[in-house]
Amino acid sequence: MARPTSESRRRAGRWFLAATALGALNTANARQPLARQGRGAIACFFPGWLSSEMPLHAVGWQALATLGFARKGALRTPSGLAGLALSLGSWAALVRMWEESHGASALFDEALAEGLGDDLDAGRDPLPAAHRRLVRRRLIQGPLANRDHIRPWRQARDIAYGDAGRRNHLDVWRRADLPADAKAPVLLEVHGGAWVLGQKDQQAMPLMAHMAERGWVCVSINYRLSPRGTWPDHIVDVKRAIAWIKENIADHGGDPDFVAITGGSAGGHLASLAALSPGEPSFQPGFEDADTSVVAAVPFYGVYDWTNRDGTGLAGMEDFLGQYVVKAPISDAPEVYEQASSMSWVGPDAPPFMVVHGTNDTLVPVEQARSFVGMLRAETKEPVVYVELPGAQHAFEVFDSVRTHATVAAVHRFLAAIRSRDDHRSDTGREVGADPA
Repeated sequence: MARPTSESRRRAGRWFLAATALGALNTANARQPLARQGRGAIACFFPGWLSSEMPLHAVGWQALATLGFARKGALRTPSGLAGLALSLGSWAALVRMWEESHGASALFDEALAEGLGDDLDAGRDPLPAAHRRLVRRRLIQGPLANRDHIRPWRQARDIAYGDAGRRNHLDVWRRADLPADAKAPVLLEVHGGAWVLGQKDQQAMPLMAHMAERGWVCVSINYRLSPRGTWPDHIVDVKRAIAWIKENIADHGGDPDFVAITGGSAGGHLASLAALSPGEPSFQPGFEDADTSVVAAVPFYGVYDWTNRDGTGLAGMEDFLGQYVVKAPISDAPEVYEQASSMSWVGPDAPPFMVVHGTNDTLVPVEQARSFVGMLRAETKEPVVYVELPGAQHAFEVFDSVRTHATVAAVHRFLAAIRSRDDHRSDTGREVGADPA
């Protein structure tokens, strides 16, 4: 191999400096988003999301690039040395982000203890050594591990729960050895995608695998999307799926009397709205009498208000909703936007909630989650657990990461505590707060 010439080294140094500057900019955006409103916020999401959940992977990619430029003689130039300094600073920041992500478990512990009190089982879910090794492998694989989650647990797929073709299909996740009469608790997953994108096998796979492994039955659904579908098609389908579960999940080993719901982003909106509006006739056309209640809701980085009543929404969302989802501006249909907002349905009958949001979310501002949680805590006596994860972007738990594993473990603890509490109430035959018989 020919030795690099002086000119080629200088050129490599300039390119290396440009590449490291871009990498450092991405690191800075992952640590603190460069924009939080408008189109800039959307542009900041994807690179910030990947780097904040896979900081060590980012270090590895940048290190490989550095090695390649070094072989071209870039580090023997002033530009190359400046680029190396930028890289070292970027790597230090990324390693710090990785270290900080390990604090998520403690945050969840604190929030669960505060929200559930005596109802929380303080015991851990110890992992055998083989499982710990599997977790480490999945952390290395990142998004590539998602397909591994599906294989052992998805026991039935593409079951029709409505008449809208594949958009009304669902999958059932459970252990293959789960008895048919197990009456296992059930978790319904509603995918996100801004009400216009998404599939039932694209989100929450680490969560559903975690729950199925521990004896739960999980159901993931497709639902009608815009612009082909028009609101309230989306929530109607979620309600129809809940009704299907109540009628059919016993055939899959599930307990129709214990159905919880979760979802992220638009799925968080639909999950929270469904939980707060059981039996609402306008959301259940043709099946008004069906039981669509759930025992608990766990929305992630959800949209809780379509009216921007308190200024916590993302700028431009109303225009998007008006053009693609509702197909009418808020000025022409204010009652539709009001009815579609989870905040409008908060009341004393709200079920237990666990709300999770990241402080660096550039698609749904964290302030909206804070406002929603404040409303819940003011209205309901049921547990409201709120966890705000420092440095987490939108969609932080979609694939395996340190935060993802802390999150799924906490969700399991929350729902298991609600299950245990409800079982105790059933056994004692008394309501909350009643004197012992």
